[in-house]
Amino acid sequence: MIKYLFLFTIAVVTANQMSAQIPEDAIRMSWTVPYGTARNQAIGGAMGSLGGEITSVFVNPAGIGSYKTSEFVFTPGIAFFGSEGGYRGTSAKANSDSRVNIGTTGFVFGQANPQSKWSSKAFSIAINRAANFNNSILYRGDNDFSSFSESFAEEFSNSGLPINTVLYSAPLSYGTKLANYSYLIDTLTADGVTQIVGLPERNAILNGTDVNLHQEKQITSKGGVTEIALAYAANMDDKLYIGGSLGFPVLKYERTSLITETDLSGNTDNNFGSAKYNEVYEASGFGFNAKIGFIIKPSESFRAGLAIHTPTLYGLKEKTTGYIDADLENYLSGGPKSFANEDTIYSQFGVSVPEFRYDYFSPWKFLVSGSYVIGAIQDVSQQKGFITADIEYITHRSSRFHSAEGDGDTEYYDAVNEGVKVSYKGAFNFRVGGEMKFNTIMTRLGFSYYGSPYDDKELKAHKMNVSGGLGYRNKGIFIDATYVLGLNKDVNFPYRLADKPNTFAVVKDNNGSLILTIGFKF
Repeated sequence: MIKYLFLFTIAVVTANQMSAQIPEDAIRMSWTVPYGTARNQAIGGAMGSLGGEITSVFVNPAGIGSYKTSEFVFTPGIAFFGSEGGYRGTSAKANSDSRVNIGTTGFVFGQANPQSKWSSKAFSIAINRAANFNNSILYRGDNDFSSFSESFAEEFSNSGLPINTVLYSAPLSYGTKLANYSYLIDTLTADGVTQIVGLPERNAILNGTDVNLHQEKQITSKGGVTEIALAYAANMDDKLYIGGSLGFPVLKYERTSLITETDLSGNTDNNFGSAKYNEVYEASGFGFNAKIGFIIKPSESFRAGLAIHTPTLYGLKEKTTGYIDADLENYLSGGPKSFANEDTIYSQFGVSVPEFRYDYFSPWKFLVSGSYVIGAIQDVSQQKGFITADIEYITHRSSRFHSAEGDGDTEYYDAVNEGVKVSYKGAFNFRVGGEMKFNTIMTRLGFSYYGSPYDDKELKAHKMNVSGGLGYRNKGIFIDATYVLGLNKDVNFPYRLADKPNTFAVVKDNNGSLILTIGFKF
């Protein structure tokens, strides 16, 4: 099933290209768990109908309409991450690491106007960590039917280029250029047919055997999306709140991946001993989006919210560097070692490593929410607590890529977008949380579940957060502390092939975050 689901996608990836966008790039930027204040994170991020919290700017901007005074909020935090990868019946744990992050931070300026039907209005400028790309993945196992070099051989074969093509100007992905230069892929004539193959596959074809490889892949990623937002909301008689915001996300992403495979045959004269491909991929840029929301309060006890997030339009640039280092035993006359990197492909010809520019449209988001306030009275300081929940729908398959260059390959991007449509689906996310108040002290619990974006049911994936925290509020000063435990499951393909079933790793990570929010009203 995996083979057929991704067949078209693989045809896209192995077509003539100079860019590197693949459908996974869309999910990386849309299947995310945003940060917030410590209070917001403690209740699972369910902020669509509560109001009175600066994180509303990034969830449902109508929520700041309940402000009648002003406040400043600062939210530092630290995230811990690591993972366990299962591949080909073998498990491996990646090294754990940590990063400092900034959650929702900024100002809300509220103004009461009791003489008007619109009894208050508020303006906010805030910043938030909308996505966190920090992660570490490791998996390994034995593979008896394919090699990562075959993905490069497929792309080169589909290009129709001669094997001795000038690589720096060839419309090929960076890895395929390295594989060609290092002779990790080469021509083979068998039964009167000449084809381009990877060296491990070449030996298997000549001897009528299967490949016999030990494979390992390490992936370390860092960066995130930091969003700056301006929001405005108004309050009609404390019954209806209407708000909107403009967001300006800034994206920075860096991924270092190292895939290694080693011959397990024990034969030191079969023209392949080992190979490793180290790739460093960097992407950066900024975007623009809008959010609009409503909250209605038919009684002091009940609130309901609705919000719509438009797609974010990103303008991005990317580049790829790295190397292939191979032991080809007796295949080359100059010795077993073969090496190629960006200097080999570009610098020695006086050519810089190319940067590619493209536009990315993220999915739509639709949010409905409800809250029940315990001991509800108009004086919020006397309320006893609340229970709240959000249901969010994200149209993952509507993500789109477009060239930002005048001579961009429109056909290639159309094919990538079709790959997104056939690989992914819309998904529901659920968030629920509650708070109990004990005079100046509050306790909070929350849970969130982010559904799988994959259309193929064989690909099991989800993201879950369990959270709890404490809060203190007195005389206009508030301090909140929260711990969030993430229990996530995803899949990772070490490479993709069009002519064979695609094997993948199951990646589980248990990450944690400590979040602190300090604020004061003025």
